Amino acid sequence: MAQERTILHVDDDPSILRIVHKILTAEGYDVVSLDDPTLVTKRRLESGARVVLLDLEMPQIDGLSVLQDIKTQDGGVEVIMLTGIVSMSTVLQSMRWGAEACVFKPITDREPLLSALEAAFDKISRWWSTLDELNARRRGRSLPRRPALPEEALAAGCTE
Repeated sequence: MAQERTILHVDDDPSILRIVHKILTAEGYDVVSLDDPTLVTKRRLESGARVVLLDLEMPQIDGLSVLQDIKTQDGGVEVIMLTGIVSMSTVLQSMRWGAEACVFKPITDREPLLSALEAAFDKISRWWSTLDELNARRRGRSLPRRPALPEEALAAGCTE
């Protein structure tokens, strides 16, 4: 599916949009840049993006309101907040309302952003695998189970 690595990036700052676009396309992501947060729903649906990279402070509408709208419309969309506002309350509010992660500007190190995106796409992949297995079970077939993650194996009492 082409949308698997599509990201909708929403920021009112054109220089941030360009920098992030360059970083993420170099990593193989398909990036849809948007400078108007009032068009998020339309562009997200058009692009098929399941991950949104969202600025927190924008003049038209604040990122937390956009986050709430996204999660109300489709709780399965992963949202990563990208912000220059460094405060505990901002991070906690973002997480309470369903953000996958919060990454801070300026982006001096790509790794936190890339790690957050990888985690978001991994989470989506796990959900799709679960839905595939559910559909197979409903049809009377079972899919081979994926190998347990080390934490899952330990929690189940397995040792090597």
